[in-house]
Amino acid sequence: MENLEKKTAAFAELLEIIATLRVECPWDKKQTMESMRSLSIEEVYELGDAILAGDMEEVKKELGDLLMHVVFYAQIGEEQGRFDISGVLEGICEKLKYRHPHIYGDVKVKGEEDVLRNWEQLKLKENGRRHRVLEGVPASLPALVKAYRIQDKARGAGFDWEKREDVWAKVKEEMQEFETEWQQADEQRMEEEFGDFLFSLINAARLYGINPENALEKTNAKFIRRFGYLEEHARLQGKELKEMSLEEMEACWQEAKREER
Repeated sequence: MENLEKKTAAFAELLEIIATLRVECPWDKKQTMESMRSLSIEEVYELGDAILAGDMEEVKKELGDLLMHVVFYAQIGEEQGRFDISGVLEGICEKLKYRHPHIYGDVKVKGEEDVLRNWEQLKLKENGRRHRVLEGVPASLPALVKAYRIQDKARGAGFDWEKREDVWAKVKEEMQEFETEWQQADEQRMEEEFGDFLFSLINAARLYGINPENALEKTNAKFIRRFGYLEEHARLQGKELKEMSLEEMEACWQEAKREER
């Protein structure tokens, strides 16, 4: 109980600080939901970076920044007479209870798959929804993340491979279709087929429990690290990268890989 009181007091202090800043700080009182939107997106990405880096101190900091944004939006909503933080909290509590009938009701589930299937079906029954499975996927999501969410939601509705191994036939099929268009030099069709190929690869990642966004970001970080090693190697030799042969670059690249082990 003491720990709960500490958390409640800390949250109350944040509410008070944001309310004060909206009145007394020239910058804070000028902000709107629209002006905060891009900043909030940036905070989510910074949190994602901290999580992938495994930096828990940074995760804690970024969670604080993100929570501040939530309270900030709620404060603006209250000023406009539309909603307040109590409504936000009550709404999410009600939704979580409604979507977990196996915890807060008498529904029986056998495992994770049943939970996800119930979640998607309950979402479609909620007031204001248009009863389409994929309408809940934000249009502004990055394409790779969006593809993963589309596939995950389709799975929740029962649209998925019976055996995950079957997806590889689809990956090979899409790759062959791309190769066909590449040979015919049809740029529009090449783009379409390459998109299909990427979509099938993302699907394969999902089926094997791999988050493709996280996997690709880790590869990005690895490439940046190794390329930096390559640049430093060239600098120590008094060279520009463009002065090195591909063979020299490859040898240095392999050296960078060995250094990581």
